[in-house]
This record gives sequence, structure tokens and C-alpha cells, in this order.
Amino acid sequence: MAITPEGAVKKQIKALLTKYNVYYAMPIGTMYGNSGVPDFLCCVNATFLAIEAKAGKGKTTALQDKNISDIHKAGGRAIVVNENNLDRLELLLEELCSEDSSGRCDTLDTNTF
Repeated sequence: MAITPEGAVKKQIKALLTKYNVYYAMPIGTMYGNSGVPDFLCCVNATFLAIEAKAGKGKTTALQDKNISDIHKAGGRAIVVNENNLDRLELLLEELCSEDSSGRCDTLDTNTF
């Protein structure tokens, strides 16, 4: 099966999140869930980060814009990423991980529970 242009962007986002050891989830929209939730919900070095993936000239919907605004109001970070600005996402991940002396975000130590 061929990958869609937005699917290709999501694949590149996943690669960056993996590179920086970022926890992420990709919520699936259902009739029981919230509409307009960004494609990736992440925790980066104790910061909430939401990522909406778009391809080409894809635009966010009004509901997606509302969710992104609500995330900012709650103190989280949110970014819309397409194939032309993946470097902005990487810079943001570097910034959020910069307090980690190894250059990578901390991984979960299951022995601490």
C-alpha cells in the first residue's frame, strides 16, 4: 500500500521523536474521543508537546486551531509540521532536551516505581 503525503510526514516525525527518546502517542479519533486533537501527543523532558502533521499546503481546521490554542493556554507547546519545516521540529526537540547532559531526553527507569 502506498503511503500518503501526510503519512510520509508522520513517518519523519516518528523518526525525530525516536531519535530524541521522546514518549509519544498517536490518538485515534473515534465517536467516543475528542475531535481536532493533534496527531502526536508527546512528553519531552517533562514538557507537553502536541504535533499536528500536514502535507504540502494542508491547513489546520478551526477545531485543530482551537485545540492548539487550548494547549498553549494550558502551558503546553504545540507545533504544526509539514515536509518543509521538519527542521523547526528538530530545533524545538533540541531546545526541550537541552537540559539533559547526554544530549538526549531521559528514558524511563522502570526500577524507580
